[in-house]
Amino acid sequence: MTERVVRSLGTGRFLEWKVLNVCGSAGGILICWDKRVLELLEWEVGQFSLSCRFRTMENGVIWAFTGVYRPFTRLEREWLWEEVGAIRGIWEGPWCLGGDFNITLAQGERNRQGRITSAIRRFAEVVDDLGLVDLHLQGGAFTWTGGLNNMSRARLDRFLVSPCWLDQFSRVSQRRLPRPISDHFPVLLEGGSWRRGPAPFRFENMWFKVEGFKDLIRSWWQGIEVRGSAGFRLSAKLKELKQKLKVWNREEFGNLESNKEAAIQQVEYWDRVEDERSLSMEELACKKEAKEVYAKWVELEETHWRQASRELWLKAGDRNTRYFHIMASAHRRVNHMDRIKINGIRLSEEREIREGVVNAFKQQFSKSSRWKANIGSLSFNQICVQEAEMLEAPFSEGEFVKEEILEMFKEFHDQNTFLKSLNNTFLVLIPKKGGAEDFGDFRPISLLGGLYKLLAKVLANRLKKVIDKVVSHDQNAFVKGRQILDASLIANEVIDNWNKKGDKGVICKLDIEKAYDSINWQFLLKVMDKMGFGAKWLRWMWWCISTAKFSVIVNGTPAGAKCPNQKGYGGGFISGCKIQRNRGRVVHIAHLLFADDTIVFCEAKKEYLMNLSWILFWFEAASGLKINLAKSEVILVGEVQRIEEMVVELGCRVGKLPSVYLGLPPGVPNKAAYG
Repeated sequence: MTERVVRSLGTGRFLEWKVLNVCGSAGGILICWDKRVLELLEWEVGQFSLSCRFRTMENGVIWAFTGVYRPFTRLEREWLWEEVGAIRGIWEGPWCLGGDFNITLAQGERNRQGRITSAIRRFAEVVDDLGLVDLHLQGGAFTWTGGLNNMSRARLDRFLVSPCWLDQFSRVSQRRLPRPISDHFPVLLEGGSWRRGPAPFRFENMWFKVEGFKDLIRSWWQGIEVRGSAGFRLSAKLKELKQKLKVWNREEFGNLESNKEAAIQQVEYWDRVEDERSLSMEELACKKEAKEVYAKWVELEETHWRQASRELWLKAGDRNTRYFHIMASAHRRVNHMDRIKINGIRLSEEREIREGVVNAFKQQFSKSSRWKANIGSLSFNQICVQEAEMLEAPFSEGEFVKEEILEMFKEFHDQNTFLKSLNNTFLVLIPKKGGAEDFGDFRPISLLGGLYKLLAKVLANRLKKVIDKVVSHDQNAFVKGRQILDASLIANEVIDNWNKKGDKGVICKLDIEKAYDSINWQFLLKVMDKMGFGAKWLRWMWWCISTAKFSVIVNGTPAGAKCPNQKGYGGGFISGCKIQRNRGRVVHIAHLLFADDTIVFCEAKKEYLMNLSWILFWFEAASGLKINLAKSEVILVGEVQRIEEMVVELGCRVGKLPSVYLGLPPGVPNKAAYG
């Protein structure tokens, strides 16, 4: 490696570097840095690794980086593990390790998943022994392609970091870059400060640790005078209380880390004084007080990070602050959105991401102008008049507590409305899988306000008393006593029955596209009306679903506001299957549902699939719910002929048994191992 080649990489005269040169056919290692940013303290050269210890010029943090390259044999890999273990032994503190390890860390990191080899186990042991974290790879699952016709793919290249390194560089991700020449993809480790705007208000559990906190809240609440409707008074008082809590939190707690450091410094001061001479009684009391203050800040910090980590299963007070901090940082790192693809357009700037996400939801929640089918002639299971009146009865104190909330509920009961601001909601995007980039790979989670949660809970408690009267027996969700396991077992029994009788059948697994976001509200109200729900209940439902306003939280900051106009949550045409149960009773099964997971059974005939296609068309026209053909599939049972003609009726792909339905594999032979 020549200096001219290294200088050509950039930063000119500010570039410094260390190199482990090529040995035979094996590649080398080059570590470059900008001396304006990093100061090299020392370095170590091994046979398969090159390590540098740096000091960051900006804040003085000392950390290490180790580059590794491609040990081929088992013996060479053991040499590498000894080298990195030695580095960990001589250098403490934050550590980052990266390069071509020439071995995968898990079975799923190869496209042709074979058995878990001893080399994979050994690599995992080393990573665990060294306490390193494997960051998820964005932009692709594999970093190398090769073998015959480049059919083999694996993740051989990666960065591994220590938890304390993540503490210093919290916004970190590794991303696969395009590969112009090599059989290896470049991997970029990105880091930097978190770009954050104003975060929404969050109640801190650590506030309850302060003596007299509840009395303080009570005095504030009673001192706030507001005139207007019950809903307006309650909303205004909560808004004022939120502002008081923000100011109080800033004055009472400030920066937890700084307060803890100041407290430990005070303890250390008295320890130094005590080393020089005996402390007086007053000084001993001061030392004791300093220790108590330090213990208080430690407990508050642990409570804060436990709440932020969402690891509520682990008890606070057991000195788990570091674990909570690591988990909170991991959640933030996974959920951070530094790029997203919406409608095929890739966005990477913070402003573009925020605007793109908001506009995508505006479009998704906008009212469709398409023709809607009339469901007036359809019949549904109904509740009786007494049950409808029970749903609309005045709210009682047994259903909730406190005077102001009771007044709001009375107002809602009498006027069928509440203050619209009570239904303001935050939407948080949670990635469905690691390395999610496309907008469809994120699941929106609605964070409702506390008052609306109370109202929704009371209404839901009433609804569940009659829900079993209107939900069909084919639906295995929503009704108490029905279980997800029932649907999977019934599906497996249908397949087993077909196989035993030698019948030919077709199973249609249907995926409803954004079911809870796409259903038409007018359709929902019409169905409830046909089911016998009263006029007041329907007005309540309409107000609850039509007044919602959403702000999307992008990287911890609310972005935009929108009101979805018309979207909400969400016999004889198909043959089905007849199963003979005990005592000769025949059960006819045509379809099964668990929430929006739908599976349809029918004979292997073209006309049945054509009928199903028309049913789904009319269902979409009436409800707004569309079948996602890309995720749906037709599964054939038995020797079915003319497959192509039947499948074209639905337009989805052909699957095979065993399949997966609700997490279980229907169609697996008895005593067969699966997975």
